[in-house]
Amino acid sequence: MTAAKSGDTVRIHYTGTLSDGSVFDSSDGREPLEFTLGSGQVIPGFDTGVTGMEVGDKKTIEIPCDQAYGPINPEAMQDVPRDQIPAEIPLEVGLQLQMQSPQGQVMPVTVAKLTDDTVTLDANHMLAGKDLTFALELVSIG
Repeated sequence: MTAAKSGDTVRIHYTGTLSDGSVFDSSDGREPLEFTLGSGQVIPGFDTGVTGMEVGDKKTIEIPCDQAYGPINPEAMQDVPRDQIPAEIPLEVGLQLQMQSPQGQVMPVTVAKLTDDTVTLDANHMLAGKDLTFALELVSIG
C-alpha cells in the first residue's frame, strides 16, 4: 500500500472534538473531505496527522492550538460603543455578527462581552486557543 505524502490529493472522513468531548465538525453523513496534503488547505496539525496514513487506516490525532487555529489574540478583541451597533440587532453574548474591515473585507465576529456603554467584539476564530482531537479514516489517495 501507498502512504499519503505531501502533494497527494486525499479524501478523508473525520470527526473533530474539543477537550470536553463535544463535536465541533464532522464529515458524517457527507462526502469525505478532499484536500491536497501540504498545500495549506487544512490546519497544519491535520496535514501532519494524515501524512503517512494508508487507505483504510483509522486513527485519532490530538492537535494543540498552536498547530490548529492558534492562541487567542487579544488584539482581535475590540470594544465598540454600544450606540454604534444598529438598534434592531438583539445583542447577547455569543451572537455572531459580520464586520467590514477598512479594506472592505468581511469578517465574522462574536459578541464576547456587553456593558451599558460598550460591546466587546471578538474576531478570533471560534476554535482559537483550543486543542482539537480528530478521529480520522483515510478513504482514498488520488
